[in-house]
Amino acid sequence: MCLVDVEKAPKPMPACATPVTQGMIVRTQSDKALKAQKSVMEFLLINHPLDCPICDQGGECQLQDLAVGYGGSASRYEEEKRVVVPKDVGPLISMQEMSRCIHCTRCVRFGQEVAGVMELGMIHRGEHSEITTVLNDTIDSELSGNMIDICPVGALTSKPFRYSARTWELSRRKSVSPHDSTGANLIVQVKNNTVMRVVPLENEAVNECWIADRDRFSYEALNSDERLTRPMLKQGGQWNEVDWQTALEYVANGLKQVKSEHGAASIGVLASAHSSVEELYLAGALARGLGSDNIDHRLRHAEFGRGAQDGIRWLGTTIASLSQLERVLVVGSNLRKDHPLFAQRIRQAAKKGCVVSALHSAAHDWALPVAHAVQSAPAHWVQALADIAAAVAAEKGVAAPVPARSSDAAQAAGAIARSLLSGERKAILLGNAAAHHARAASLLTLANWIGEQTGATVGYLCEAANTVGAQWAQAQPLQGGLDAAQMLAGGLRAALLLNNEPEFDSAAGAAAKAGLGRADMVVTLSPFKCNMDISDVLLPIAPFTETPGTFVNAEGRVQSFHAVVKPLGDARPAWKVLRVLGNLLELPGFDFESCQEVLQKLQGAQAAGQTHLPAEMLGNRSAAPIDLAAAPAAAPVSAAIYQLDGIVRRAASLQLTADARATRESLA
Repeated sequence: MCLVDVEKAPKPMPACATPVTQGMIVRTQSDKALKAQKSVMEFLLINHPLDCPICDQGGECQLQDLAVGYGGSASRYEEEKRVVVPKDVGPLISMQEMSRCIHCTRCVRFGQEVAGVMELGMIHRGEHSEITTVLNDTIDSELSGNMIDICPVGALTSKPFRYSARTWELSRRKSVSPHDSTGANLIVQVKNNTVMRVVPLENEAVNECWIADRDRFSYEALNSDERLTRPMLKQGGQWNEVDWQTALEYVANGLKQVKSEHGAASIGVLASAHSSVEELYLAGALARGLGSDNIDHRLRHAEFGRGAQDGIRWLGTTIASLSQLERVLVVGSNLRKDHPLFAQRIRQAAKKGCVVSALHSAAHDWALPVAHAVQSAPAHWVQALADIAAAVAAEKGVAAPVPARSSDAAQAAGAIARSLLSGERKAILLGNAAAHHARAASLLTLANWIGEQTGATVGYLCEAANTVGAQWAQAQPLQGGLDAAQMLAGGLRAALLLNNEPEFDSAAGAAAKAGLGRADMVVTLSPFKCNMDISDVLLPIAPFTETPGTFVNAEGRVQSFHAVVKPLGDARPAWKVLRVLGNLLELPGFDFESCQEVLQKLQGAQAAGQTHLPAEMLGNRSAAPIDLAAAPAAAPVSAAIYQLDGIVRRAASLQLTADARATRESLA
């Protein structure tokens, strides 16, 4: 459709593939150009079915738009249209109407050029051509949903959304992903106060025009039967629905009683880093208002000792800069599954020549070329990183921070060291498993030393949507309070669980039930019916689509969002629940009227409206000594791609994917 009339050219030329030359005269609206464009449209419509009235793409179809401008009012072809057999490619993408396909091959190119996996291809020739997975496989890429967006017709459509609404019936509202630390910008599409579909909002600095499948399809959980819609109390071993006043008074009286009998230090809050900044700030204010410093968001960590002078753990660079890296070392991360959009950026850098190195416990397929890899058990990661540091020291002729091993690992370590010493734009990225490691501080100290010697930035990929924001809101002990591991081991008499399920969201796993079972009262604030065997009270809070809030992504970008639908049933935003609890407990500083006031209190008068956290707050500094002792036998606990948080775990279609099945099989 981009054919143009180039003077002296014998035939129309495609504008997208014709280089501009000096003195070239191009006409886009001449008779020759218009006739060529209309001819192309006629060819495209020869076999295209006339099912626009029932097509999910109707109203946002590029072919429809162009047909209005360039198509004829009737077709000259009276032969039967071709039919393509439908294909089942998994639970996310529908290929039931491949007769609509116009063979633009955008989906094929997306797999090759962006996702890194060519899962679709074209077979046969002429009118028999069709797009298929060739081997009748499923489409398993963690970015596969983007194929739906780039398909210009209704050939690839969303299977969960299929036939549920017309596009012009939907209201479009901006939001931010509550899952990984990219902070992907979203457009949430709503009908009748129900989230019907989620698509990307273009932001070149954050997610470009892509989103991961867990950002796109996790909305199914928001409408599931597992939603908690009314406060519940456990009385005589039975769960009963109650009103908010009764539930909140029960919690307030219980906290007062535990404080009077066992002291404030027996009360603690376990918060999820998928909660908003405002919720985490008020959770900390509630605990500290009661006289306790027992609050922590680091549920999957195995090491906690760290001072405020170390700064907030963050990416160490901007997200956009990942696409321009020339050298990168990734430590302790299954990059492609933990951070799909970061992996996509590093994949683009690799296509430009970036040398990617990895240190991990297993050889994962990142769908990008990994030049150097050290595969080692987590207990030996500190030594493996020390080997790389020693190799850097040997290359530069300086003293190494710790001695290297004399082993086969030295060869791979030397290759990584030489890689980091070359090039200009370099980064050392510590993944989820490195952050959760029992020697996390030693890994950071070594990474910082290597970074100083090679000129590389050092940073954490960060696990959750608000890992950086949780540190900013001080949702962790400041004055020697209990850390998450101590609280989960049974150090509390009263526990508040904010938006998490310790069995799935903590390093303690199933043992968390026994630890929390020793408490006199456990209160769960969650959008879902969960923790029912260990809780005494369930308070329904609103998920990210039903409450305003703020997330701070891995690069320290502060992104606020509004509620896009009303809370379901009697659910209430968690910041309001915590504020009312603070009022019932007669604690000072709980007189906020809006979510924005909580954020302003946290930002301070001078920094209101900031888009990024101040540079002086951010820092991956570590003064911890390097400990080469073997780590405990337990490997670092990191969530699988579709087990990251409560919303993703309850998204029906995501749990039918190959990644989710593989996770269940490994746990079995």
